[in-house]
Amino acid sequence: MRSHEAFRVHDAPLRPLLTKELWEILSGRALWTMLLLMCPLVGYSFFQAVSLFGEASAAGQQSPVLANSLSPLDGVMVPTLGASYVAVTLLFPFVAIRVLGQEKESGALRLLIQLPYRASTLIAAKLVAVLAAWVLSSVPAFSALAIWRLLGGHLSAPETLNLLFGHLLYGLLVGAIALFAASISESAATAAIVTLAFTIGSWVLDFTVAGHPGLLEWIARLSLTQVLRTFEQGLLSLGLVMGIGTAVCGFAALATVWLPPGVHVRTKLFRSLVCVLAAAIVLGLATQIRFSVDVTEDQRNSFPVADQRALAKFAEPLVVTVHLAPEDPRYADLQRNVLAKLERVLPNVSVRLAGGRQSLATNAGDDSYGEVEYAYGGRSDVSRSSSPREILPLLYGLARVALPAPIPGADYPGYPLVTNGRPALLWFFFGLPLFIVLAWWRSRRLPDSINALS
Repeated sequence: MRSHEAFRVHDAPLRPLLTKELWEILSGRALWTMLLLMCPLVGYSFFQAVSLFGEASAAGQQSPVLANSLSPLDGVMVPTLGASYVAVTLLFPFVAIRVLGQEKESGALRLLIQLPYRASTLIAAKLVAVLAAWVLSSVPAFSALAIWRLLGGHLSAPETLNLLFGHLLYGLLVGAIALFAASISESAATAAIVTLAFTIGSWVLDFTVAGHPGLLEWIARLSLTQVLRTFEQGLLSLGLVMGIGTAVCGFAALATVWLPPGVHVRTKLFRSLVCVLAAAIVLGLATQIRFSVDVTEDQRNSFPVADQRALAKFAEPLVVTVHLAPEDPRYADLQRNVLAKLERVLPNVSVRLAGGRQSLATNAGDDSYGEVEYAYGGRSDVSRSSSPREILPLLYGLARVALPAPIPGADYPGYPLVTNGRPALLWFFFGLPLFIVLAWWRSRRLPDSINALS
């Protein structure tokens, strides 16, 4: 009998289950209400971004240096998708919770568990439905990027895809947290409160403990808002992607553990502990992965191309000893302008904070405070600068190689654009909402045979 049931579990087709989950999320009001609310939110953010970018572009006509620094990634894409981020943080949990919370409240979950599907398969199908909901909720953001291209704006494919990929991972993470919250809660309202405790709690972490050293710094890294910052900077970090994927799988596993209603609480707690420990181990390994790719068109996160090629040939280890407190702004500048770029290009580099966790007041009387020592090939030199223009010649001197000649044509041209984004407001405030209402009405008239699967 058990072998027959196991055969049914493996043999059960997934298409009816996926159809049911997709229909459940499309037939609900939460998704369409969220879409309608996102239209003016994303639209006005896009209009503001285009207006400010146009003002900067107009000023750039008198200053070629300013014009060459104008990037649509910073000026248009990040602000526009930032409005989508706010909506996903505050509204998307209510959409994701529906795929499970409504079944628990109506009692349909007990019938669903009796179908020939594993609990993990059910959660995976619901996660697919959450992914489909995120894609639909991103329609206003996608239309904003399309309008920007119609206005003559420039979009770099690697930058755009990387940023969208970051928002996709964030949406999946919020959806996985919502599924977990729905699995441990008896009502959708309670699940929404639990999910918002995660999302809004991340904002609280950013305001209270971000920038503090020690344990508080580690806690600040748990904030969900940290997920998008690397992608907004134009970096594709393998460790970050692995960490987010682990977190999504971890919350999905916890939801799988707590989904069956007939399992003893002690058993669920033990299995949850195993899931948390496994996720913690993988997350610890992910933090050790420093590989990242600079996908920005202006290569803002990297040294110039000639320097990149020259530094990549450094075969011996480079040891950097920093005599700065972690909370010192000079250390943040050094990390952003020099150290992070060196870690991405050099095959073997290590950075050590000589001052440890001492405070600025403690280090005030230290003559060596503020110095950064670079050791390579048995030679060392000291600098107090955080500018690559001074650090790179120092490194070439330690390696006893000549300064590379700049590669012509490698400078970022900039993409200034003076345009009127006001007509786009008609689309976001009237056109797109009308299409959404029509799609909502059409979804309610789908054949009853699909509805019967639920």
